[in-house]
Amino acid sequence: MLCACSGEQFKFEEPVPQSPESLATRDFSASGLSSRTGTIDWELSKLEDAQVDEAESTLKEALSLNYEEARALLGRLEYQRGNFDAALQVFNGIDIKTLSPSMTKAIAERTRLQPRSRSKSDSVQPGVMSLHSVSLLLEAILLKANSLNELGKVKEAARECKNILDIVDSALPSGMPEGFNEDCKLQEMLHKALELLPKLWIDAGFLDEAIIAYRRTLVKPWNLDRHKLANVQKNLAAMLLYGGVEASLPSQLKIWNPTTPSNNMEEAILLLYILMKKLMYCEIKWDPEIIDHLCFALSMCGQFESLAGHFEQVLPGTFTRAERWFFLALCYSAAGQNEAAINLSKKIAGCSESKHKTHVPSLLFGAKLCSQSPEHALEGIELARRVIELANHENEHFKYLAYRFLGLCYGNAARTSVSDSERFFYHGESISSLNIAVASHNQDPDVIFTLGLENAMQRNITAAFDNAMIYSDMVAGSSGKGWKLLALAVSAEQRFSDAETIADLAFDETEKIDQLELLRLKAVLQIAQEQPKQAIETYRILLSLIRAQGEHQRKDLDSQVSPETRLETEAWLDLAKIYSDLDSWRDAEICIGKAKSVDFYFPRCWHATGALFVARSLYKEALVAFSISLSIAPDYVPSIVSTAQVMMRLGSQTLPIARSLLMNALRLEPTNDEAWLHLGLICKKEGSLQQAADCFQAAHELKMSAPVQSFA
Repeated sequence: MLCACSGEQFKFEEPVPQSPESLATRDFSASGLSSRTGTIDWELSKLEDAQVDEAESTLKEALSLNYEEARALLGRLEYQRGNFDAALQVFNGIDIKTLSPSMTKAIAERTRLQPRSRSKSDSVQPGVMSLHSVSLLLEAILLKANSLNELGKVKEAARECKNILDIVDSALPSGMPEGFNEDCKLQEMLHKALELLPKLWIDAGFLDEAIIAYRRTLVKPWNLDRHKLANVQKNLAAMLLYGGVEASLPSQLKIWNPTTPSNNMEEAILLLYILMKKLMYCEIKWDPEIIDHLCFALSMCGQFESLAGHFEQVLPGTFTRAERWFFLALCYSAAGQNEAAINLSKKIAGCSESKHKTHVPSLLFGAKLCSQSPEHALEGIELARRVIELANHENEHFKYLAYRFLGLCYGNAARTSVSDSERFFYHGESISSLNIAVASHNQDPDVIFTLGLENAMQRNITAAFDNAMIYSDMVAGSSGKGWKLLALAVSAEQRFSDAETIADLAFDETEKIDQLELLRLKAVLQIAQEQPKQAIETYRILLSLIRAQGEHQRKDLDSQVSPETRLETEAWLDLAKIYSDLDSWRDAEICIGKAKSVDFYFPRCWHATGALFVARSLYKEALVAFSISLSIAPDYVPSIVSTAQVMMRLGSQTLPIARSLLMNALRLEPTNDEAWLHLGLICKKEGSLQQAADCFQAAHELKMSAPVQSFA
């Protein structure tokens, strides 16, 4: 395997290692290295037979061995025997720094032409190393790095391994040419070094150097096979995603190419896109880690629709149909497209999958989605019941969640039901299902909170207060929604001062967005206590805090208003209500204008406009404003009630229209005390005194148990 590099003879004048079993301790002299005979008199009797055969076959091909080549062979033999200390001592005798220019020149000279296309006129300059000699020395460097790694000197091993890449890279600035001589080990040594170097840097804790090493492998063609190349791309993407080191590409690249990735996330996503394309065209074998990394990356960026598109491109047979639909449903739900996600969940529960094993997580996810959409409440009930029926030893842990979503769906069904008997039945089933969920798994605070919220919406205030207290204890008072439910439950008992105290206590225990909501709740409680000046000051603080967070986007990609934007809009409208009650029309108009500048299509903005017109006895203008509000949100109950109120003022001929509107409002919100009050007034005008009395009674009871804000 060795070609002649020199006809000269070399003597080993350096002290040899002192290991008694090491080949390096043997006596080598100039007489043992003859350029004429090419024989080397070694004592190989103690070596294993396989190693002896390999040594003999190697050395018989050599016309001569110089000093470095001999050490490279001796180090390889010591490494193969597991004598890493002795191998390291032998390799340390090779002066790689001095040999690097010669090795670089040899690689450059001998690879400048394709091997098959060389003619007799293409000659190499005298004294240039052969590629076999270079390969032997590169192997020595690689084995030295492995020896250092085995001895725990990982950082030094990485530096040695890097020398291989530096030598080859300086010789081949454009990468390895195609059709390179496969009989030569140079390419093999390079490929091993390319794979080893990033691992060594990772083990040494230098993640930024590992990223540079991965990029160095990908930036030039090194004739890696497609599977190894894909593995490097995957490992680099994983390092960029989870390494915790920001290693952006050089700024020079961004000047010449504006589409160059600007951070780790973009670079990782680009690599994963390339890998997904290779999977789609069957260039590489299926690797689940690639789609896992892509899920994480696109989820962090909020690109859920793009993620869904990649799941759809996965070849059939990789996932079952139920799994594919489940993943797609997760993506579309995260993207805010709950309708599409619910439709996919229906497909999983459909008859086409009846012969296959039921995918319980998808049914449970479908029930969860339906519990968030009142119009899908009945479908959610069916899905949740199927999960409960399928609960066995394998998926028993899903059962309490199914009861939780079943309770939520029953509650939504009750609020959308037209029949009083159905509403009463659904309310009972809702509380019953949630109690079963709590009994099955009383360590889940979210189940306790859901039960408390449902009790509050059904005006079971005492039970709601108890549930809110238990929930707050379980989360150690760190949840803003728990404090808010507790304060609203106390306000429903008309204890406004105590509720304000709770809001003050919660302010220091919660996060920023919860603090903003609690500030607004405090202001509303001050209004309920007829303290307009204190409320105005609280709103001033709230608005200044919102503005202090900087210019936030009014809407995200899905046209959903951000929590901060909604709070700012609500605060301006609350202020408009205060000034309207104080007959300060100009200030009220300014506040409504501020609210519209934040969210022009918020239905409450136009409802507040109509209410201001009503306060100024401008009823026709008020009807126009209320109609705009209802055109934005047809089921917005306050505008429905206010429209009915204006109709009642216009004369007896419009009373049937007002009655119809109020009945629709009560269908949507049975606990609306204003709707009951105005319905009672209509009944009184029509002479139905008993019905009027019942309506007034309902209005009074609901008013006495109404919170200052909606529980939902």
